[in-house]
Amino acid sequence: MKKDKVKLSILGITFSEVKSGVYAIILGQEDGPFHLPIIIGAPEAQAIALEIEGVKPPRPLTHDLFVSFSNAFGVALKSVYIYKFENGIFYSDLTFSDGEREVTIDSRTSDAIAIAIRTKSPIYTTSKILVETGFINEDTESAHKKINDSEQIIKKPKIENYTIEELERTLHQLVNNEEYEKAAIVSKILNEKKVNNK
Repeated sequence: MKKDKVKLSILGITFSEVKSGVYAIILGQEDGPFHLPIIIGAPEAQAIALEIEGVKPPRPLTHDLFVSFSNAFGVALKSVYIYKFENGIFYSDLTFSDGEREVTIDSRTSDAIAIAIRTKSPIYTTSKILVETGFINEDTESAHKKINDSEQIIKKPKIENYTIEELERTLHQLVNNEEYEKAAIVSKILNEKKVNNK
């Protein structure tokens, strides 16, 4: 039993303005001031962004397939635990249960988060990792705004001026073309526009 467990929540995804294809998932300490940035690749960022924005691809992605497979056999993900940081790499494990026994397996942290967000499973880390690799942002609202602003990864300059119908057509085309990262951005704009038009 791991004693030092600090629960985290997913705040959002940022991207590097300097190096193309480099993203970071930002995790926030629940009931605490620390934010934990974890560098992830473009495919994993795409998979996480799609789930955050509620965009469903026409065919299941790898993480969706994994979740469907485990559900089919009555195995549920209980938790993700980010237990070590070494040489710039976060190490994580996944704990599964079939109701009778628990099994813990090693995982890349980006994959673990992508699966956890799909199963709504809790994510934990240690106090040591938070202190050594996290940062404190006292203005939580500003932190959230910064993360949301940084999601303008590939949004076209005038896409926010599209009509709802144009956005829906664009979203459909992007999903069909499997351009899921762009689809997540368009979906967010579309949802915001629908809310504002109510």
